[in-house]
Amino acid sequence: MPKRMKVLVVAEAANPEWVSVPLVGWSLANALREVADVHIVTQIRNRDAFKRAGLVEGVDFTAIDSEAIAAPMYKAANVLRMGDGKGWTTLTAIDALTYPYFERLVWKRFGKDIRAGGYDIVHRVTPLSPTTASPLAAKVARAGVPFMLGPLNGGVPWPQGFESERRREREWLSYVRSAYKLNPQRRRMLRSSAAILAGSRHTASELPDYAQDRVIWLPENAINPTRFNLLSAQDITGPIRACFIGRLVPYKGPDMLLEAAAEPLRDGGLVLDLIGDGPMRPALEAQAKELGISNVVTFHGNLPHEDVQSVAAKANLLTFPSIREFGGGVVLEAMALGVVPMVVDYAGPGELVTDDVGFKVPIGTRAEIVSAFAAKLNAVLNDPSGLPILAKAAHTRVQDAFTWQAKARQVAQVYDWVVEGGAKPVLL
Repeated sequence: MPKRMKVLVVAEAANPEWVSVPLVGWSLANALREVADVHIVTQIRNRDAFKRAGLVEGVDFTAIDSEAIAAPMYKAANVLRMGDGKGWTTLTAIDALTYPYFERLVWKRFGKDIRAGGYDIVHRVTPLSPTTASPLAAKVARAGVPFMLGPLNGGVPWPQGFESERRREREWLSYVRSAYKLNPQRRRMLRSSAAILAGSRHTASELPDYAQDRVIWLPENAINPTRFNLLSAQDITGPIRACFIGRLVPYKGPDMLLEAAAEPLRDGGLVLDLIGDGPMRPALEAQAKELGISNVVTFHGNLPHEDVQSVAAKANLLTFPSIREFGGGVVLEAMALGVVPMVVDYAGPGELVTDDVGFKVPIGTRAEIVSAFAAKLNAVLNDPSGLPILAKAAHTRVQDAFTWQAKARQVAQVYDWVVEGGAKPVLL
């Protein structure tokens, strides 16, 4: 039986009480404690949440105070983003500038222990962005300890035909994003890494040839079964119920969904729940009224987490025509509830959904996606008999491979490979 590794997990962004990257960082780092002797290093802003989650400072985790640099730069990033949650590339760029200071403090605190062989592996879980270099990697490698990266994800190109959505999201820096590959610190990081987890096929393809023998595909998202413990009844005797979960912003395509679903919504074969809020809501409500579907479309706004699953579990379908999702966590959440996903075959959702658990439509122009989504919806509504079978397969797939506990066991296979050698593991 492989030995239990002693792992220093670096997760600058990790918080059980937040969402997005911090929740991914926390969920994976915490789950890894079940398969290895883990000490988590995080940023001081997460300290209180770690304590409330039951972790003991100094024993289970260390909080690094990098606020001298991080705090003013974060404020600057919010000013540049105009404080409305757009311009994620700008925020990532700012983080990439401030992050090396965090790792400098990590090395100052743990360098002696690493050099003394106190850890079998050092694993950087967050940042998830492949654009953020880790100066720590080369230092750890020189100390004779394997350094591991990932999951890395991000940088999915904007598809053609969605330039207006790109501008509305203020993704100005996305036009020059590839400049990060010129950073010599990135090259040192990749050459010094014993294993690199790629959260998407796209991210894996962006990594240079000299690193490919150490790249392992592993989507970064998973679910917590205790937070997704309901199950759709998949009642197909009445109108089929669809749901959309996410921010109401252009790239997630809620306007495309309303247009694609308008006919069956008007005809009474479909009802739709939109869960989430955002700047598009007034325009979407006006669109629903103009299309004559306001009576069968419910705008729930932002809901507490437990209410999200209560509404979603009543649905047969997750209808999610987003054209730029890195991970697609909402797709896994729906599958965990036994709700069948219908997505655009691009980036994260396209990698998570297979033909035996859901439906995919090809990426294309806005008009092409609307047309394909409408056709797929009509086909399902004409014969919904396959939905319960797909729903059961989707639920099983998540329970088998996409819980945080399952994800930790998969990462443990990589730990064994890095330390013990042998054939590179193929996960999932």
